[in-house]
Parts: sequence; structure tokens; C-alpha cells
Amino acid sequence: MLSFVICDDNLNLVNKLEKILETIFTKNNFDAYVAFKSDNTEDVLDYINNNTADVLLLDINLKTNKSGLQLAEEVRKRNKNSYIIFTTGHLEYAMVAYKYKTFDYLAKPITYDRLEETIIRLFDDINGSPKKYIKIDNKNTVIDESEIEYVKRDGMKLVFHTACRDYDTYSSFNKFQDKLPESYIRCHKSYIVNLNHIKDVEPVSGTITFKDGNTCFIGPKYKKEFMGVLKDYGNFK
Repeated sequence: MLSFVICDDNLNLVNKLEKILETIFTKNNFDAYVAFKSDNTEDVLDYINNNTADVLLLDINLKTNKSGLQLAEEVRKRNKNSYIIFTTGHLEYAMVAYKYKTFDYLAKPITYDRLEETIIRLFDDINGSPKKYIKIDNKNTVIDESEIEYVKRDGMKLVFHTACRDYDTYSSFNKFQDKLPESYIRCHKSYIVNLNHIKDVEPVSGTITFKDGNTCFIGPKYKKEFMGVLKDYGNFK
């Protein structure tokens, strides 16, 4: 069971993060718990001197005698294998934070979805999962590429649709098309689809139905190439 430690000078946020983490653990059936939480760096140091801390969520700009970066330095002297996740409202600290073998960096305000993404990646890393992730923006938002059903262009935005939720970012198809695996193919001026999530294709109406019931369309310009790739794609049923 993984033990988590939280340190932030805002005790209300500490309590909020604890509740969010417990919800994430329960929802994803993760074998983990919040072992210790505090708004005092000395208390945290005292705890890690006498206990195992597998994962630490540390605020960088702590209003105490030590910053989160200094606390991380002390942690690293004691344990080189702990996962460190920094939280802060000061983006300028991001690059410095990675000096301490940082697993992730969360900009405040921290949302449930963003924290859950990080915790899922952390457990994937621990379990040696071969999953591959796509970074979609400069906020370090990442998505498991196997979970994306399609990418939709919506004005100046791209919407990455998964069965759980949609992620959007201001970008273009050109930026992402070459980064996507071979199971992704353009089928319409506004859609790139993941062949692994397709349930049915109706060529006459040009409609694609996904396993979760969502649909999109095949554009006339892309139909011949798309149907050819679909025919040759071995995993499509």
C-alpha cells in the first residue's frame, strides 16, 4: 500500500487534497492512503525521518522556514525513490522543481481531473505499464493515447474525446497528426478517429459509430483512403 504525505501552508487546501486523493484511490481501486498531512515542514521532516513516505505532494512556496524545494532536497537525502509532486501558483518555479527528480508539477488551483491524471500515471509508472501518453498543452495535461476515441476540430480548439470526458486545447491537427500512432486516421476535415474504438461503419451514410455510442462522419475527400485503411487494419472487428 502506497503512503502519501501532503504539505501546504494552507491547511484548508491540505484537507481538500486529502479528500480528493481518497476519492481517487477509491474510484480507481488504488491501494493507497494519506498517511500524513501538515502545514508545517518540520512536522513533515520529522514524519519522513521515522516513517516510509512513498509519494509527497509539496507546495513550493511554503510560508515557513523552509520552501517546498528545500523540503524536497531533505527528502532526497533520505529517500531517492519517493515520488515527489510539486504544487504551486508560481509557474516560474517549474523548471527548478524538476531538479529534485520530480514526478509531476501541478499549477494551482488544482482540479480533481488534473490530480487524478497524475495519480493514474504514477500508478502506471509503478506497475510498469506500457501505456503511452500524449501531452496536449503547456499545462502538462496528458492523455493515455489508447483511451482517445477521436479528435475533433472545433473552431480554434481541438477536442480529445474519451469515454470518461473531453479534453480541449487551442491547437491544430497539423501539430498532433504526426505524433499519433498508426491506429489514428483522418476521416473528415474535422475528425481524426482511433480505429480501435470503432464499433461500426456505414459507408453509404458515411457514419462512424464508436463503442460508447458516439458517432462522427466520413468526409467525401477522405472516404476512399479511410475505407482502404479500415479494410487492412487487422484489429478492427
